Amino acid sequence: MYSSFVPQRQVKIGDAAAFVGTTPRAIRHYHEIGLLPEPERGSDDRRRYGYEDMIRLLWIRKMADAGIALDDIRDAFADTASAGADSDDGIVSILERLEETLVAQEAELRRQRTAARRMRTEGSRMGLLSDFVTGRLKSLPEGSLRQADLDSLLVTERIFGPLGAAVQATRFMALATHPDLREDSDRVDAAEEALNDMIAVDDPRVAQVAAERHAFEKALQAVIEDSGLAKSDDALFDSWDALHPTTADEGEDEAGRSSGRGQDSMSAFEATGKMPYAFSPARLRCMELAEELAAHGAPASGLSGSIA
Repeated sequence: MYSSFVPQRQVKIGDAAAFVGTTPRAIRHYHEIGLLPEPERGSDDRRRYGYEDMIRLLWIRKMADAGIALDDIRDAFADTASAGADSDDGIVSILERLEETLVAQEAELRRQRTAARRMRTEGSRMGLLSDFVTGRLKSLPEGSLRQADLDSLLVTERIFGPLGAAVQATRFMALATHPDLREDSDRVDAAEEALNDMIAVDDPRVAQVAAERHAFEKALQAVIEDSGLAKSDDALFDSWDALHPTTADEGEDEAGRSSGRGQDSMSAFEATGKMPYAFSPARLRCMELAEELAAHGAPASGLSGSIA
């Protein structure tokens, strides 16, 4: 009876894996990376694992469950071997680094939970924008912004940062609260989209649409001025500067204000170049003409009778 309870001096890899709570494949991987010395094979060409091997496997499993990388576990065993069997300095050092990593992961998890909560509260698309942008849009009636508006703000925030998107939000706020202006915007947008590759750059329609765009932009700017949104834009810059004072290491935009782009953001030129914009030559020419009209201060009257 007693002899049946005496453990074998060596066990096969399957038995070792089952006892430790891992798999034979994992143990073979430990051998490959030098984490566990590979035992000699027996006469049947199979590995046999003794008591010391099992102890090491248990330590490996416990440390891996704690989140320690296998390479770090290997280093810890190497440090312990060089310092003496009773020294845990290597393991203690690794555990300290692990704790620092877990603290950082907890902070990231809290950030993700906050972002998910915002998306649920604000609405999935609105919640994807930064607080600085959504705060700008709080005064609008629910549902007054279109999905395309929010998509555009998302792209602008990626290129120009929260401040740039918050400034652009002024445009959508004016459109959302002035249905006639929104209708004119849709009409001009459709006219520009119709300038496809079949339209020559010198086609009279190109200049006509450019004039309509110029007239619309003047009408939009007038609404922004009259509604007081332009003054709130000035306050927006001041608010951003107060929240994000520019340091000596940070760049500024042409107006001398911090750009508001995150450190992982690329330049506006790089970002725009990576977007799949595919404007036809006629549409690009239309945009150039509209910019020339704006630069020369051309009067809007007489250019487009439908925009008022």
